[in-house]
Amino acid sequence: MREIDVGRVTEAVQRMCISSNLHLPEDVKKALVRFHAAEDWRTAKVILSQLLKNCELAKKEEVPICQDTGMACVFLEVGQEVHLTGGNLYDAVNEGVRRGYIEGYLRKSVEADPIRRGNTEDNTPALITTDIVPGDQIRITVAPKGFGSENMSALKMLKPSAGLEGICDFILETVENAGPNPCPPIIVGAGIGGNFDHVALLAKKALLRPVGTHHPDPFYAALEDDLLERINALGIGPQGLGGRTTALGVNIETMPTHIAGMPCAVNIGCHVTRHETEVL
Repeated sequence: MREIDVGRVTEAVQRMCISSNLHLPEDVKKALVRFHAAEDWRTAKVILSQLLKNCELAKKEEVPICQDTGMACVFLEVGQEVHLTGGNLYDAVNEGVRRGYIEGYLRKSVEADPIRRGNTEDNTPALITTDIVPGDQIRITVAPKGFGSENMSALKMLKPSAGLEGICDFILETVENAGPNPCPPIIVGAGIGGNFDHVALLAKKALLRPVGTHHPDPFYAALEDDLLERINALGIGPQGLGGRTTALGVNIETMPTHIAGMPCAVNIGCHVTRHETEVL
């Protein structure tokens, strides 16, 4: 058994809320560079150059990459041999978000009530997902999620008879309907399986996987490549102005499902799909 004071969780979340909003993940940056080199549509190439320059300026000037600093999605993998001390874990996470967004002068985007609104003024509460895993460590991932891309996401409870074609059609339709709204080039997180709530979480977690990596099952790895090619053939392009670079990657996550269902969710990430991880 290993004791970890929740104050360390607060400090880590505080750091990552700021850093993840200022620094583009290396996997996303490398993908932008790679697609910029391959892009042959002049307008698209210029826009990709501008996006890369924006990220470099954000890093140099220590300012947010994007004005929408998002809702703080926090993923916790808590080792079952960990004993948490010093307070409530979720309170500690929210305190980290509160401190990070205030200290970093990040935009506070959270409304206290979905209909009556009213800003919470510190970007809390965080959206927390917790998994209990083997070991004596806590792995914390902070992923600020803006709603330009979140609003373009979708979920569909497909029947098994829809087959692979139904899955592909839904994913492509979601991307095509999104058009320029999620600030492409996008990253497409797709969840397949589970039930109504789990499939959405699969799609969200898919966005945490580094761009350019593949599903461990060769069948789904090939499907990721095929969908990326088909999405980029849509011609939406960077910022919706045409070109070969509509998406930087397609990440699929799967899990078993019911005999009568084939749920599919698509969570779209913009060209600044942000995430950072620390292990305590």
